[in-house]
Amino acid sequence: MVPCYSDLEAAMDSMRGQGGIQMLLTAEQEAQQIVYAARNVKMTRLRQAKEEAEMEVTNYRFHLEAEYKQKLSETSGSSDSTEKRLEVETEQKIQHLKKAGSEVSPDVIAMIMKYITTIKT
Repeated sequence: MVPCYSDLEAAMDSMRGQGGIQMLLTAEQEAQQIVYAARNVKMTRLRQAKEEAEMEVTNYRFHLEAEYKQKLSETSGSSDSTEKRLEVETEQKIQHLKKAGSEVSPDVIAMIMKYITTIKT
């Protein structure tokens, strides 16, 4: 029996269909490899960005700590000189108050004596 043209055509369509399926499977595998590679690139970049951010945070923290220590040393590092300066200022204020008190003392005593010796009727 000689195969007819329609049988031959059906057989070729079947082979093309199988070849098409194979092409689709190959394309799907290639797409999966592209997606996998893209995920790897993304994860690598995320890790790198995280490391960069951690470095920036660490550098910023060191910078702030250095500023804090500098300000702390400026304000309290010279506690001996601050103490001496405060002692001098205090002594000056005490002397000023004593002087002002001694200047006003006679007037205050006179005013008190006046109130004590004055009789209200």
